[in-house]
Amino acid sequence: MTANSVGARLREARTQRRLSLRSLAQSLGVSASLISQVETGKTQPSVSTLYAMANHLGLSLDELLGVVPDGDRAAAQPDRPEPALPNIQLASENAVLEMENGVRWERLAGQPGGPADAILVTYQPGGSSSVEGKLMRHSGIEYAYILEGQLTLQLEFDVHVLGPGDSLQFDSIRPHLYTNKGTTVAKGVWFVVGRRQQNGTLPAAPGAASAPDGSQLGSAVDVLRVMDNFHA
Repeated sequence: MTANSVGARLREARTQRRLSLRSLAQSLGVSASLISQVETGKTQPSVSTLYAMANHLGLSLDELLGVVPDGDRAAAQPDRPEPALPNIQLASENAVLEMENGVRWERLAGQPGGPADAILVTYQPGGSSSVEGKLMRHSGIEYAYILEGQLTLQLEFDVHVLGPGDSLQFDSIRPHLYTNKGTTVAKGVWFVVGRRQQNGTLPAAPGAASAPDGSQLGSAVDVLRVMDNFHA
């Protein structure tokens, strides 16, 4: 998935809602120039920018990536029930989102709008699930298996260093942060299961640190959850 195609979908959603670049930028607290550069594919959005835009425009991750939800297919063929066929997806078909903070998501095979999100996540050296260093929390149960490299997980007040073959599972409502403090790429497969609607914004988690630019940012899986909750 290229920056151009993601930007084009963001631009289409904005124009459909009859929002100008300036009005959207003012609502998000960013510059109109940044919005324009994201929409035209001239710059990669940070997780915070993508989260804010998709949230404000009511886009799900599937819509952002151009994935057709099962509900849409069923609506197009109301008299023909959709069989439960396996979803075979080649690596070259993975929808990809590149983040400014050194995190890459690849959406793995799954049912759009289904009970679990499967993601191949890559952290470049120095990459983190939050540029600000804040511990985040979100709905669902999080499972992960580390394929390569070394990834540091801060889960509340405990710190765990995970390497190839290590795995994890925890309720994602617990404050957590992922950071690649090594010198090589860290990669793993994540599953987020049983996402729940939240009744309001969760307060800041303990152990937060501030980034020099003061940017607001959620974890990668938190972004996925929020955008997916806006699926119509």
